[in-house]
Amino acid sequence: MTRSPEWVPPGVDISVPSMARTYDFMLGGGHNFAVDRAVGVQIERAMPGLREAARVNRAFLGRAVRFMADRGIRQFLDVGSGIPTVANVHEVAQACDPECRVVYVDRDPVAVAHSELMLAGNDHAAVVQADMRDPEKILESPQVRGLLDLDEPVGVLMLLMLHWIPDESDPLDLVGRYRAAMADGSFLAITHVTGDHQGDNLTDATDVIKESRSPDQVTLRTHAQVTELFAGFEIVEPGLVGCGEWRPAGPADISDASDMNMLVYAGIGGKKSAGHR
Repeated sequence: MTRSPEWVPPGVDISVPSMARTYDFMLGGGHNFAVDRAVGVQIERAMPGLREAARVNRAFLGRAVRFMADRGIRQFLDVGSGIPTVANVHEVAQACDPECRVVYVDRDPVAVAHSELMLAGNDHAAVVQADMRDPEKILESPQVRGLLDLDEPVGVLMLLMLHWIPDESDPLDLVGRYRAAMADGSFLAITHVTGDHQGDNLTDATDVIKESRSPDQVTLRTHAQVTELFAGFEIVEPGLVGCGEWRPAGPADISDASDMNMLVYAGIGGKKSAGHR
């Protein structure tokens, strides 16, 4: 029987892959298990350069938070935050203004445990263990109610999350439930895997996930379908574009492999007022 490392929370089955931990592996993190690394290696073998796509997505996170902070946002909800790595939301936001408040949300116990360790002593940030498909639980949690004022604008991030929500679970309705709780002037950032610019290698990569024991499965969506997820929001310039094309600040924000810049769509929407037409 395989012994879990001491940092693994009780009840975590290290024989079952987690996409949060596989993403951690792709970013070069150390809080993943052999089963996560095996899936990650197989995915990247099917689709070389996937680590670059993960890096480009992470770089977008920083630009998105700074964009929102520049427009006066001082509170953030990171839905599906994953295992802490470099340039986390609270680090970027609090570099803009130390008074920024951040709540992370993830269902993965490893991600939550390490977020709690990272945030120890930070009175302006907290983490909630919950599934993104239960926005009411998240929004009514003590952490959100204690740190965020939802009567004021908030920056919500759903990065690399909505492609794990199948069509039958109605992702448009799910996003709408979050939107309903967001004050006018709030922003929503989304990144979402697409097959619009990819070939058979993406199919091979998603087949690896299907054949693993992971409970998470990818639903690829087109540009039009991802745009629909922004219903009720005004998408800001440059619109919904490849992750590496959303306001890059320098070479570090872009991949040399052009297809990895376009594997993931990225966009930010501002919430329209009720009277907006």
